[in-house]
Amino acid sequence: MQEIFAGMPWWVKWVAVPVIALVVFGGLIASVVGFVIGLLFKLLVFVALVGGLVFLVRKFMASSSSRGEW
Repeated sequence: MQEIFAGMPWWVKWVAVPVIALVVFGGLIASVVGFVIGLLFKLLVFVALVGGLVFLVRKFMASSSSRGEW
C-alpha cells in the first residue's frame, strides 16, 4: 500500500481518497450514527421513565405510611 501512494500527490492521499471513501461508505456511516443516536435516545427515555416510576412509588409509599399513623 505504501508503494502505491508513494508517487501520488498529497491531495490524492488527503483529499481524494477520503472523499471517495465517504461517497462509497457514506450510507453505512450515516446508518450506524443514526442507530447509535437512536439507541442513546431510547436509553435516555428509559432512564427517565424508570426514574419517574421510582419517584412516584416512593411518594405513594410515603403518603400511605403517613396516613396509617393518623
